[in-house]
Amino acid sequence: MAVLIAGASTYLISRKLRAPAAASRLVTIVAAARDLVPGVPVTPQDLTTVGWPDNLPLDGSISKVEDAVGRPLRVSLAARQPVLQRHLAAAGSGFGLAGKIPAGMRATAVRSNEIVGVAGFLFPGSHVDVIATYTAPSGTGGPQQVSETVLQDVEVLSTGTSVEPDPQGKPQTVNVVTLLLSPGDSQKMLLASAQGAIQFVLRSGVDQQRVDLPPTRLEQSWAHSTPVPEVTPAPTPVVKPLRQAKVEPPPVSVPAPVAEIPKPPEPYLLEVIQGTQRGIQKF
Repeated sequence: MAVLIAGASTYLISRKLRAPAAASRLVTIVAAARDLVPGVPVTPQDLTTVGWPDNLPLDGSISKVEDAVGRPLRVSLAARQPVLQRHLAAAGSGFGLAGKIPAGMRATAVRSNEIVGVAGFLFPGSHVDVIATYTAPSGTGGPQQVSETVLQDVEVLSTGTSVEPDPQGKPQTVNVVTLLLSPGDSQKMLLASAQGAIQFVLRSGVDQQRVDLPPTRLEQSWAHSTPVPEVTPAPTPVVKPLRQAKVEPPPVSVPAPVAEIPKPPEPYLLEVIQGTQRGIQKF
């Protein structure tokens, strides 16, 4: 009885072990034979084939080496890394940087410096937003400084003459940054750089969200600052023209009236005749 139980258990265990092996059949796909750099058409010596589990499908994989030969490589690949359709440009698309440009896209060079280039931390393969600061046309309030995000989630093709990032990730300040843009975005980029200053804003490589941002005007940057109390200006004094003062003639000096001294009353005269003598008596 024990022998039967042991045999049944061994049979069941062996079936379970064989099932995953049968479910994970290998298919042949093309891979890099050695470390490859972008911008150069691949040759048969650059490629090899490897086995890949068929229950783990790899989107864009290539099954025949001849389907990849002659096509420029758009990205760097490590040895034994599968070569996918998105890693390769179309045959005859050119060498160097031209081989990294997909059909319908353009490589647009933009002048840069330490500030614009995010302190040297822009590398080929980085994704950035482009902000332009310019003087808006005159309106009711007159010309105003405006900052606007003109492009979002733009891929950096090269920094200076480098099409590959530094292996140690060291920052590098360059004078020119080349962006991968559509023809319409290329025109927008060049117009923005001609109208004012541009600034690259580094974003995460996994963040592909685009947001609707209105332009920021100068007065909006002070919207949340401490309000400055308004001071009512003093009224402008009204200056009246001076009128010529009327000159009055000096007053005429009039002598004070002199009080008249009343005359003493006339004395009464009395004529007295005594005989031959006459006399006058005053009273």
